[in-house]
Order: sequence, then structure tokens, then C-alpha cells
Amino acid sequence: MGNGHERNNKQYNVPQPIRENGAGGPDYGPRDVLRDRQNPDLLIPPTTDNGLLPNLKFSFSDTSMKLNHGGWSREITARELPIATTLAGVNMYLTPGGVRELHWHQQAEWAYIILGSARITSVDQNGRNFIGDVGAGDLWYFPPGLPHSIQGLASGCEFLLVFDDGNFSDLNTLSISDWFAHTPKEVLSSNFGVPEQAFDTIPHDQVYIYQDKVPGPIESQQVQSPYGTVPLNLTHRLLAQPPFRTPGGSVRIADSRNFPVSKTVAAALVEVHPGAMRELHWHPNQDEWQYYLTGEARMTVFAANGRARTFDYRAGDVGYVPFAFGHYIQNTGTETLWFLEMFKSDRFEDVSLNQWMALTPRELVKSNLNAEEELLDSLRKVKWPVVKYSAAHKK
Repeated sequence: MGNGHERNNKQYNVPQPIRENGAGGPDYGPRDVLRDRQNPDLLIPPTTDNGLLPNLKFSFSDTSMKLNHGGWSREITARELPIATTLAGVNMYLTPGGVRELHWHQQAEWAYIILGSARITSVDQNGRNFIGDVGAGDLWYFPPGLPHSIQGLASGCEFLLVFDDGNFSDLNTLSISDWFAHTPKEVLSSNFGVPEQAFDTIPHDQVYIYQDKVPGPIESQQVQSPYGTVPLNLTHRLLAQPPFRTPGGSVRIADSRNFPVSKTVAAALVEVHPGAMRELHWHPNQDEWQYYLTGEARMTVFAANGRARTFDYRAGDVGYVPFAFGHYIQNTGTETLWFLEMFKSDRFEDVSLNQWMALTPRELVKSNLNAEEELLDSLRKVKWPVVKYSAAHKK
């Protein structure tokens, strides 16, 4: 029987929890082989992994879809990923003309358009309004309490929403249809100065997402407010922003310095070429919430006292790194890796291990690590968020 299993394992390329040195043993029991293939560093952790760390990964593919005429949504909150207390995420799609109804939140909403285009609207507490179109690679930000809407344009749209509270749920938002449905008609009549019969056709429950026709050109929908428009732009063209390029990839950062309205969410869009990596670093201000857009990656998180754990990520996965924990992200695939780093902060901040060592007295670094001269000579005073070295350089 054992020989038969070995033949099947070779035939179907079934990974086994066995190190090259013979540690471990075959797993012949019930198992999800496809999942094991996607998580090789959980099946056979690097020998440098040690101790206990909580789960730092969850996939949108493992969440429940909410399907409506007009689109769908799914979310990853602290309910799905308990370690993620600072931020929560919603992945949403709107069909051409599909509408995420007029609503508002107790939390701030930050968004990244993955594909397609959308029209967003908002009004602030001073009666100043905003109507704008966004496309792939663009951001928007609605401060807490600001009412807004989202509608898919001719191509529809898919986007990631990030909220500055890990316990947030998009199903608990404050919606105009829900409020109308739970307000007596006589009160609505008094508020708007129209007969009660005017409200006979309003929805009986929260609409959430619904299908409408594709809106006309933005000029045809402009509404002039006597108080003007909101003073800070609610959108930002992140992908159109010139990147900071280094050997191995690039980084684009959006925070309150170049996207002033975004007071509670800072972000970086990171590009990592095959064979390259997001360098060893940590963040001195907040936990990191990640969303993987394309490619495959491996991340090891170092948590002090000999604790380290490695996870594998693919497009559609969410990663998380607790405050100040050291980590890196390697591109383990054959295509370019793109992912977002997000923080509950008005500023993006990171500390580079390489730069820290380069700007510390050389003899101190040497004695601390018993470091070779070759390592000390390689240190860089200028930060490279993404690194890649040739094989010749590594020798």
C-alpha cells in the first residue's frame, strides 16, 4: 500500500511534509492537495521559522459573497482574520449602471479601483458637494459620517474598500433606504412637506446594491451647490503618480502629504519583479493590512524572542503584519507581483534594516553581528524598498 501511495504521489506531484534532510514524513490521510500546493511554506516551513504567531493570512476566496442585482460584495474583517484589529476590507463589484446606494459610515472609507470605472458623489456637513469619475488605479476617501454613493460606469467596476476599524462590516452601514423604511410616513411627510402617499413606493428594507441605467456624461449630472464644492479632493490618481523605482520594482505612496483628505489611511502600491523582494523592514507607526493584486508571494514575519512564521500569498489574499514586527515579501512567481500596503495612519512610514545598519557606526554593526567586511561594504545609506541583485553580485 505504501508503494502505491508513493507512485501516486509522483504521478500527481503531491507535496509531502518532508524536508530534504529527511525530517517529517508523508501525509497519506484526507487532505486538500491543491491548498497544500498553494501553501508550501506552511506544509514545510523554513528552518528559520520558530515559535507561535497568529494567522496572518485570509483569502477573499474563503469569504461569503453577497449577491444583488447590480453587483456583489464580500468582506474580510476581524471576524475572519482576528489579528486584523486596525483595518477591515470589502471587495465589491458593480455592473454597468449598478449602484451602491446613498449611505454613510461611522468609519472612514478608503478605496482602490482594481478595474473599470465608477462615478462617486458626496456632500459634506456644510452643504458642499462632490461628483467625480474614477478609473483603474485611482483612489477615493470619504471621512467618517460623510454621505456618499458609488455607481458603475459603462464598463462596470471592481474595487477594494478599506475601513479604519477592524470590526467594521459593510452590512452595518447607515443607508438612506434603510432609514426611510424605518421612519413613519407621517414623519417623512412632515420632514419633506409632501403628502404621505408620496412615500408609498419606497423600499421596505435596505437596498444596499441595485441595478440602474448607466449614467450620462458627468457634465449632465452636475448639481450646483450654493456653498460650492468640498474643499479637499476626495480622489487621487495613484497609478498615474510617478513611482519611486529601485532595482527589482517600484513603490507609489499615497498619504495625507499628497492626498490631504486621507487622514486615517495611508497606503503604498508595491511592484515586485520576479526574483525580487520587498526588503527587510518594519513600520514604526501602525499595523500593516495587505491586499495582493497579482502574482504569488512569500512573507516571513519576525516577532522577537525567536518567533518567526512564513506565509504564502496569491492574488485576492489579505496579509497582516502587527505593529513594528520585522518582515519581507518575496516574489515567488513568474509574473510581476503587485500588492497594496495600508495603515491606519495619516502617514506612510517604514524603517529599512539595510539603511539602519548603514547609518550606524561600522564597528558597532560589525561587533554586534560578527559581520564580514563584504556585508558591511554592501550596506546602503539610501533606502531601496524593493531589491534585486544579480547572481554574480550574490556570489
